[in-house]
Amino acid sequence: MASEKVPMLEAKIERWPIEGRFTISRGAKTEAVVVVAEVRHGEVTGRGECVPYHRYGETPEATLSAIVGMKDAFVRGLDRQALQSAMPPSAARNALDCALLDLEAKRSGERIWDLLGCPAPLPRVTTYTISLGSPETMAAAAGKAAYRPLLKIKLGGQGDEARIAAVRRAAPDCELIVDANEAWTEANLEANLAACAHAGVTLVEQPLPAGHDAALARIKRPVAVCADESVHDRASLNGLRDRYDAVNIKLDKTGGLTEALAMADAAIAQGFDIMVGCMVATSLAMAPAMLIAQQARFVDLDGPLLLARDRDCGLRYDDTLVYPPDAALWG
Repeated sequence: MASEKVPMLEAKIERWPIEGRFTISRGAKTEAVVVVAEVRHGEVTGRGECVPYHRYGETPEATLSAIVGMKDAFVRGLDRQALQSAMPPSAARNALDCALLDLEAKRSGERIWDLLGCPAPLPRVTTYTISLGSPETMAAAAGKAAYRPLLKIKLGGQGDEARIAAVRRAAPDCELIVDANEAWTEANLEANLAACAHAGVTLVEQPLPAGHDAALARIKRPVAVCADESVHDRASLNGLRDRYDAVNIKLDKTGGLTEALAMADAAIAQGFDIMVGCMVATSLAMAPAMLIAQQARFVDLDGPLLLARDRDCGLRYDDTLVYPPDAALWG
């Protein structure tokens, strides 16, 4: 009878092929490796998906172990609120937090936004990502996607001025976001920002390495700059306002939707614009982030569009619009 009274926890690693190849400044990959947590209470199962990120010292195996290691705590009655202090912000906590939220919704028969007191989410325009490559390759990819209103361009440091110009020529009417993934240096920062301004780029994401970004406070920024690797949760917002205009909220960094919602409120109160971002993953990882998307100036939830296939009951993508999840998927 114990399994009917307390959640039972399981987790697994899944691999989802990427359509082609996804390349950023730190390397390329052909599959998305995700970890799925499942919390069962009687006949009801809640699910959450995360993407362990090597940049933060995470691996799928260690993340799986961290999730499974919480089994005894769940048997003792650990709930979502206690989870926030029981685990550090991480991909592992994200999967558990979202699984518990999904379980709450399914057990109540209500949608999770109603339980959390949030407005019902509406469809939002999402970015579509152009992988890092030569200017010619990126221009060709941007040209094929030029019907989309918002493109996110992956950059890599040397040669980025040419990449930015080539993409703009291929997609003259698109709003552009560029993501350097920490690949710029103080030596080329101002030249690259000027190239972005000349091309009409709206936002530059994480141009300098986290912890080595003080130069952003010393220069006049001609384009808005967004923190990604430099910001994780509410605690990391302090001290960023002089360097960044926006923050990228990703559930794998915040350790789940619970902290992400609180972080969004705190960031807005401090004057930041919000971007909600993702790793390459299935719709199960994107679904909780749709609640953050309602407050975001920039929505970057195109992970499933980069896969060869998505999971069943995945999010609906209508060209540029991404729709809230059906209950069959999450929440």
